[in-house]
Formats: sequence, structure tokens, C-alpha cells
Amino acid sequence: MNEAESQLRILKRFEPILCFTKGERFFPIDVDWYLSQCSLWVKPPGKAAVELVPQGEVTLELLTKDWNLEKGSVLYLKFVEPLDVLELAKQSIADVVDRLTHHTVDEIFHPGRARLARVGYSSRLLDAIFNLSLFWRGRVPGDTAATAAFLYRQRQAKEERYCYYGRVVRQNGWVILQYWYFYPFNNWRSGFFGVNDHEGDWEMVSIYCIERHSSSISNTTEQEQEAAERLEPIWVAYASHDFEGDDLRRHWTDPEVQKVGDHPLVYVGAGSHACYFQAGEYMSEVELPFLRPLAVIVNRLQSIWYDLLRQAATQDRQKPFFVFRVPFVDYARGDGLRIGAGEAKQWEAIPFDETTPWAYGYRGLWGLYAEDPIAGENAPAGPVFDRDGNFRRRWIDPLGWAGLDKVVPPHQLSQRIEEQLCALASHIHTLEDKILSQTNDLQRLQVTYQALATHPDQQRACLELDKKINLASKGLWELKRELAETKRAAQLLQSYHQKISAGETLPIRAHLGRRHEPLPDTTNLNVLAEGVATLSVGILLVGVVLLWWFERRYFLIGLAALIGGLVFIEAGFRGQLDRLINSLAIGLAIVSAFVLLFNFFWQIVLGGVLFAGLYLLWQNLRELRR
Repeated sequence: MNEAESQLRILKRFEPILCFTKGERFFPIDVDWYLSQCSLWVKPPGKAAVELVPQGEVTLELLTKDWNLEKGSVLYLKFVEPLDVLELAKQSIADVVDRLTHHTVDEIFHPGRARLARVGYSSRLLDAIFNLSLFWRGRVPGDTAATAAFLYRQRQAKEERYCYYGRVVRQNGWVILQYWYFYPFNNWRSGFFGVNDHEGDWEMVSIYCIERHSSSISNTTEQEQEAAERLEPIWVAYASHDFEGDDLRRHWTDPEVQKVGDHPLVYVGAGSHACYFQAGEYMSEVELPFLRPLAVIVNRLQSIWYDLLRQAATQDRQKPFFVFRVPFVDYARGDGLRIGAGEAKQWEAIPFDETTPWAYGYRGLWGLYAEDPIAGENAPAGPVFDRDGNFRRRWIDPLGWAGLDKVVPPHQLSQRIEEQLCALASHIHTLEDKILSQTNDLQRLQVTYQALATHPDQQRACLELDKKINLASKGLWELKRELAETKRAAQLLQSYHQKISAGETLPIRAHLGRRHEPLPDTTNLNVLAEGVATLSVGILLVGVVLLWWFERRYFLIGLAALIGGLVFIEAGFRGQLDRLINSLAIGLAIVSAFVLLFNFFWQIVLGGVLFAGLYLLWQNLRELRR
């Protein structure tokens, strides 16, 4: 059994089962077919894009060719060519016919409750700005998603395949299984009301294993055959939006990691293809970096509200909060097609690694470069490189990507603890020697000072010596404190070693800073509240125009009344009027306090001084009477 076959056997044992949402139109494919449909382009800086290889002629060999490009140029593939009106009409009719003949009502996507009903007015306003920005930002043309779906259906009708690219990496005692999935198109925006559309989409799942060696296997062939069986999965990490490091991974035994045998279930976002541990609908947010200064101000005001005024905090308060983000819902319901072990659709595994020419030889984008300044509509780069041409961390440092570079594999834990105990013991011995030496030095300085202090002509020397004594004393104190802390650490580490030896383990979620959980059920949300939330920004903008056009003299009063009316109506439908009134009362109290302070500043200052004086007199008189 060669290395490729051995890796394939390992990958097949734990290959994930991908669970899609009803209505998903694109599934993982092989890159060969995708390239056969693409053309290759380059966009030099400040110039128009130039076609290097026409559609249908792109090969893996041409992809890795050195094109001697101008510095700052963007190399990219183009999957879908623009259609004329007649072709678009034909395709639209074919798409409708296909949906009617090949899809039941149960297979059609139905969006959940309005996403804007889950967020505040500032987020809704930013959502409107974000949507309007699509008119001037670079974006994928509107007919591209439909054309891409048509091409993909044609390919699947001829040869139905579901592929992933897998690699096995060994680092620091871990055996890392990476499953890379390539989708021909991401239609999150056009198909599922999400953030963006873009051609090409690389997603990844990693499983982190340790290898249990068996002394009973001596034959090399047997060892290769049993390599997969000797692996024990410990952690699994899914690539997901808005999360990184420790928050990406879960322990293999975590109930959140659902499995069928040794195959973890991965719930895939509809159109976005992000990966989640649980089925549900997830809130994903797009940052607007140019509004970050305002976000800092708002976050400080929130700190005053929650910490100083002691207002009750919601669960969102426990998360890093950035008010200037645009909210979108990622539907990962898992109620559609499933691909993997035991399912009707099976995976075709394709091993690849550092020796795969196209993985390392092509640093361009795997789809259209839409020249979007926010980059959401631009295609991603491949598994190895980011859009800027630098290495992806998840490829060259898969442990660090999931926060595991600091985590010791379980079978090496006792050894690492013993090594650290030896290091601490050595450090304690060194500190004790330093403390003894510096104590002797300090005492010698002190006896010298005492001798000089009896002579008036040595006053200046005594001052200099006193400074040295104080510095030496502070240094000695730092050493003693470090010694105490080191001894305490050694004691706790020894106790931890005993627990580990007894079979105890850390809580499986101790590493998590925050979890990506599905949105709460909103089926009980008032339909009117949902409608008001969805239409509020549009109503507000129309109201602003009408007020300015017909009642400009009362514009500010009318605007305040309009905003107040919308807020009160929505709060009433949500059953949160009491909370709104409480917040308004506190806000008005703060405003009133500032008004009083502004109008009666000196009177307040004089009153404060008078009160302080009377208080001090009273305290002093109490002392005299005693």
C-alpha cells in the first residue's frame, strides 16, 4: 500500500457527512470540470482586464504557468460568461421548468422569520446602506447565479459526482485530516438573502487525531493497513464566518458534535457554504470598517449603561459587540441533500498535498474578480493562498488555525507535565541561589551604611548608598515573589499531574471564548412586529422625504414623532413597552441632570463646597467632644 492509498484509507474512515439546506443548488465538485468551463484573466493595476486563456482551454498545466505579470496584477478565473437577453430568457424558462418537474414543494427553500426583526434600528439602517452600495460596488452580475446553476445541472446530469480534496498532515504529535470542498458558485445573496455572491468557493473541515501504537503489529504492511484504525479523533474544527482560533473547534466527545459512527455531521450554510456543528439559522455580520471610530464611542456609552448605571445585560452583552455591522442570516437547517457515509450520495475522495502542482502553482482567484472594495463579491483564492498571495494559516499551520498549537496531545501530556515540573524545579533552585546571593549583598551594603552613618563627613556617600540599598531591596522582593509564585505553580502542576494520572480530564468546553449558536426560535414573534421591523427603515426614509417636502418648518418635530412612533409600535408588538419606558426614563433623567448642571453650574459648585465645609466642621467637632 503506497502513501496515497494509506492517506485515502485514513480520510475515508472519518470523512464528514455534509447536510445541506433545501433549495441548495451547488455541491462540492472536482476542479477539473470547473476549469474546463472557465477562462483565465488578468487585471493589471489601473488598466482593463485582459483574457489570457479563452473559455474551454484552461488546463491545470496552464493554470500554473508563469505569466510574468505586472506587479499588483490580479490573476483570476471567470466561470460564467454574460448572456444576451434571448439566452437569459431561455435559461430562465428552463430553470422554471426544471423546478416544476424535478423539485417537490418540500425541496424549495423558504426563508425564516425576517432577519431585521432580530436586530435594532441602527443595524437596519446600515443594512439599507449596504444594499444600496451594491449599485456602485463591484459585484457579480445578476444573471450569473442562474447561469452557473444551469451549467452545474448539465454537468451533474451527464456525470453526477460529489468530491472533496483531502490531505493528511502530521505535526507536533497530531495527525490532522483536512477535507477541502470546492463549490463552483456561492449564491448566498441572490438565492438566500445573504451577504454576497461570488464564483468559486473553498471550504474546509479538519479532524485532529492521535495515533495509538500497537506493539502486536510488527509487519510494515499490517501497520499501513491498520493506520486508519489506530487513529483516535480528539478535536474537530469547521471553517465558519466570524470565528477563529479556539472557537472554531469542538471536542470529539462534545454533544454538539453530532456523528454517524465515526463520521461527523456538518451543517452547511445555504449558498454561503459555511460549516456549523448544529442545525439552525445563524446570525452573521458584515463589518463596515470606515465606521469603526463611531463604534468605539458607542461601545464606551454601552459600558456606561451596563457597568456604571447597572442596567441588566442581555446575552449579546457577553459577546464582542460591534453595533456598526450589517446582520444576515445563514440558513444551515440540514433538511436537504446529505452526502457521505450511509447516505444516498457518496463522496469521491481526491488526495492532494504540497506536491500537487495546481495547489502550489496557482496564486490567483478561483473565480471572477468583481473589483468589490469590501471584497465580498470577489472570488476566493485556493486552499494554499489568500487573496493577497500569502499562505493561508489553515494550510501551513492547521494547529494554530484552530488554537491547537499550544495544546499537548493526550498521549504526550504526562511527559510534558514531567518536563515542566523538572524545569520549574530547576528554576526554583536558581531563584533560591539568587536570593541567597542578593541577600548577602544587601546585608553587606547595610553594614557599610551603618558604619558610614556615624561620620558626618560621609553624608553624601550615605545618600548614594541608601539608593543602592533600596534598589537592591526591591530586586530581592521581586525574586522572592517570583519564587513564591513558581513554587505555587509547581504545586498546582503536580496536583494536575495526579489528576491526569487518575484519568481526570479538563471540561471539554473550557477553551471556548464564545460559541456560535443557532438563533432562538422566533415562530412566536408577532407577525405585525415582524412587518414593522422589516419595513421600518423604508417607512422612515419615505417619511423624511414627505416631511421635508410638505412640512419643512416642523421637520425636526415630525422626525422625532415618526421615529418615536415606530419605536413604540414595535415595542408594543414585541411586549417590551415596560423596558422601553424604563430606558427612556433613565435617559431623560441623565439629560435633565446635564441641563441642570449647565444652567446652574456655579451654584452647584458653591453648594458642593459649602456642603464639604459643613461636613468637615461636623467631623472635627465630633473629634473635639471625644
